[in-house]
Amino acid sequence: MNASRIALVTGANQGLGRALVEGLAARMRPADLVLLTGRDPRRVADAAREAGRLPGSRARVEGRVLDVTDTDAIARLAEDLRARHGGVDVVVSNAVARVLPGESQAARADEFIDVSNTATHAVLRSFGPVLRPGGRLLVVASSLGTLGHLDPRLHHLFDGASLDQVEDAVESWRTAVHHGTAREAGWPLWLNVPSKVAQVAAVRAVAAERREQDLATGTLIAAVCPGMVDTATSRPWFSDYSGAQSPARAAEAVLDLVLAEHVDPALYGELVRFGEPLPWYGGTPPVEQDRLLTP
Repeated sequence: MNASRIALVTGANQGLGRALVEGLAARMRPADLVLLTGRDPRRVADAAREAGRLPGSRARVEGRVLDVTDTDAIARLAEDLRARHGGVDVVVSNAVARVLPGESQAARADEFIDVSNTATHAVLRSFGPVLRPGGRLLVVASSLGTLGHLDPRLHHLFDGASLDQVEDAVESWRTAVHHGTAREAGWPLWLNVPSKVAQVAAVRAVAAERREQDLATGTLIAAVCPGMVDTATSRPWFSDYSGAQSPARAAEAVLDLVLAEHVDPALYGELVRFGEPLPWYGGTPPVEQDRLLTP
């Protein structure tokens, strides 16, 4: 990577995003800059100040207000970093919308899709071109992001798809949710499943176009699964949280991937969990969470 590096994390006011910022600040160098982003100006400023003052923090931490549902704002930030710094070295797309089991999935679909998927597409489109050689562009997904978690009738929408085709599939899913036809088409009620599959498919689409050049320059684009993390977003969905990690612990494997000296070609464009790729065709459609939900 470059002598002076620029790192950016979305959805970083709390939870895993905050832990990633703190970990980057501790493990990068004093000349490096870590950008903590979120929607609320006060929370962003407070979180950035606190992260930069932690014992062991080395790199500079600055806050940037960024609403990831504003795709133009994502593009402007990417262009600003290109103009000011010549690009960016680390981008972690981590923002997620919180949905509770008792809430209507259909009523929350637009916000969830906008934050998790439309924003992911915008980050890939805007920051991919300004990622400097040797950089890292990671999208935080989950183990639910493998294709086998979807009904086989939907596999063709994402398998081998381009980014444009993934975007079309996501919008088709959104429309089906609003029209009340999602279940009959095979879409699960739980928004998290198709959302995560689409995130990983988007990463795979971009990586397929860049693979040869990126591997030649030691650049990594991948999706990451941090494992079960004890956060306000995930806790309501699981009855047994005994195996959950703290955000700081969950951030460690992601940071190891970000800061690894060399890129393992086997991880490029894949969904990576604890340093190992998860099989794209693995998984089975989950049913437990659907029983907890209202349409």
